[in-house]
Amino acid sequence: MFDLTRQYLQKLGLPGEDKNNLPSSKLTFTDGANFRIEIPTVNTLEAARALLQEAELLGITINRLTETYGIFRHTRREIQDWVNLCRDYGCQLVMSPGPRATYDTSATVQSSQGVRIGYRLRGQEQVIRAIEDVKRGVELGIKGFLIYDEGMLWLVARMRQDGELPPDISFKVSAHCGNANPVSVRLMAEFGADSVNPVRDLQLPMIAAIREAVSIPLDCHTDNPPASGGFIRSYEAPEIVRIAAPVYLKTGNSVISSHGQLTSVDDGKQMARQASIIVEMVERYYPEAIQSPRQINFETDWSTSNLKLAQQVKG
Repeated sequence: MFDLTRQYLQKLGLPGEDKNNLPSSKLTFTDGANFRIEIPTVNTLEAARALLQEAELLGITINRLTETYGIFRHTRREIQDWVNLCRDYGCQLVMSPGPRATYDTSATVQSSQGVRIGYRLRGQEQVIRAIEDVKRGVELGIKGFLIYDEGMLWLVARMRQDGELPPDISFKVSAHCGNANPVSVRLMAEFGADSVNPVRDLQLPMIAAIREAVSIPLDCHTDNPPASGGFIRSYEAPEIVRIAAPVYLKTGNSVISSHGQLTSVDDGKQMARQASIIVEMVERYYPEAIQSPRQINFETDWSTSNLKLAQQVKG
């Protein structure tokens, strides 16, 4: 059924269907690893410090922390301390530029239709302000940025290419952009994304199809707060690694009520404990999988992935 459409998709290097056979990914990070652990919604310096300390006690490695509150809502000193904390531990720090629609004067975003806007930018002035927030972050040592708007992604990637932003910064596309299929994720990669977070509740065959379409790292949730569905996919984590590598397993948010909230010291500790469960599941059921150690050159990983994608598209 639908053979001509499927054949055309395959000519474009896209899958002709969701991959119900769940093929194993042959891609890795440039260090040879299959997966990394990411903790999102680490929105206070205190939570970040507690999380990394708890991870040390549990004997696990955290590869990436992601802040979602907004760079422009933190003081310069806080951001600098955050950068130093993550550098000393050996994990990547990703922070989110603002202001976004939820911080703007939009009435629509506060309505039942607000989900259609998400965290996108309203008007060119907001685009300019978001770019200024990226520049402020760069000035304070941030090298990873969480992007919520497809237009902004295209723009910052172009600025990086043209030397208006440093060449060693990276852009991660948020799940709030709503990318849920191989075509849209491929588009984000072509726009300049260095990793993409598909919507959180995709089934394994859907994730496998996305992996067939792109070579950049995917960011896949293994658990979520109640506000985002509340699912906990601990036992699926090994399969997500097998089919989606190179992949960031996003974990820890099942211990909080919603994305974007300010997180506490106790939240940080509980996030680390949830991460330890995910690591345990991967080690138990997919023992051959390799996790990246600390102090990885993440920017090199992403640049190489984009090079692979470019070669793949040209081929």
